[in-house]
Amino acid sequence: MADAAQAVVGRPTRPGELPPLAREGTVAALAALLAGRRTLVLSGAGCSTDSGIPDYRDAGGQWKRRRPMQLQEFVSSDHGRRRYWARSLVGWRRVAAARPGRAHRVLAHLEAAGLLGGVVTQNVDGLHQRAGSDAVIDLHGRLDAVECLHCQAVIDRARFQLALEAANPGWADLVASEAPDGDADLAGVDYAHFQVPGCGRCGGVLKPAVVFFGECVPQARVAAVTRALHRADVLLVVGSSLMVWSGYRFVRAAVAAGTPVVCVGLGRTRGERELAFRVTGSCGEVLAELAQRLQVAP
Repeated sequence: MADAAQAVVGRPTRPGELPPLAREGTVAALAALLAGRRTLVLSGAGCSTDSGIPDYRDAGGQWKRRRPMQLQEFVSSDHGRRRYWARSLVGWRRVAAARPGRAHRVLAHLEAAGLLGGVVTQNVDGLHQRAGSDAVIDLHGRLDAVECLHCQAVIDRARFQLALEAANPGWADLVASEAPDGDADLAGVDYAHFQVPGCGRCGGVLKPAVVFFGECVPQARVAAVTRALHRADVLLVVGSSLMVWSGYRFVRAAVAAGTPVVCVGLGRTRGERELAFRVTGSCGEVLAELAQRLQVAP
């Protein structure tokens, strides 16, 4: 989920067009850079894959599946909303059952030890908070809340799940393959008769409280990240391809301010040219070794 209609403008369309990989660094070098400095983390889907939540892109930054729901389609198409909520009814259970992985837990521990100035996450699963992180900015919102587009009422997603299931008997039992962000790949399904409850207060259209592709991140949220970045000495990117502008712009802003940017993860990123260096590897494993070298291992 991202303000990705703007995000994909101008990005390479083939893996070969991505920047060459940045200089490979070591965990020891990363520990030396972070020691005694205030670090801001920008996290992405690579933090949550170990928790059973799929990511959108492969190691080369390309889509693994069709692009997700666009804001304009959700707002303007009744069929599009039926399809979204039907798939979400099935896919929500995976997000609801997910538990923080090693990367989430180590980042929470680093924050508790005073080594992180906060986490800006592009994920919408709430796993950083479940792991114990306090200073989290959910750049793209949270899947565990639903908002009315008319009266701005906000309700709990688990509560809305019950309403969806009551209105659509049998749908919760459908089997579907995994998809990111609480989606589910349903094959051969007719959405025409799927019922989407309206807002209990005004009857308006309900939308998950996340930033859809084609939607802009709220300016107040952008401003909060900008303030956090100004206080940081280092920007550490963890598990993000940086293929969407909503996250990548903070890498660009950090470099413009003279703040070093380093990256931990398995895949190539859009920001390779901006990185001081990268540490290629599993987010959880690299961060666990980092915590040990900083002598704050859980």
